[in-house]
Amino acid sequence: MTDQPEFDPAGLKYDANGLIPCIAQEAGTGEVLMMAWMNAAAVARTLETGRVTYWSRSRGAFWVKGESSGHVQELVELRIDCDRDCLLALVRQTGPACHTNRRSCFYTAVRDGGKWS
Repeated sequence: MTDQPEFDPAGLKYDANGLIPCIAQEAGTGEVLMMAWMNAAAVARTLETGRVTYWSRSRGAFWVKGESSGHVQELVELRIDCDRDCLLALVRQTGPACHTNRRSCFYTAVRDGGKWS
């Protein structure tokens, strides 16, 4: 056991709008599911509840993943990158992660010099 101080979301590096990107990854498979934004309060709520909570820039409000769709993200572990300016949420995803009803938001590939597929 280490003598690490308790994590403080205020110690992260947020952008000028007080936001930090968070990548959601399926804990069991490593599949990258989505990226969304968090502020310090969303980080704190995620850690308190175990349900991943993001900040909606368009609505200016919190949204708990799966709150209306039932496609819940249960937090397994939250990781911080080396610069403290990006988060990785290892989650257990119920149902699709993407609002298009796909498993991952990253379903479009750019190949062959810029052709989409």
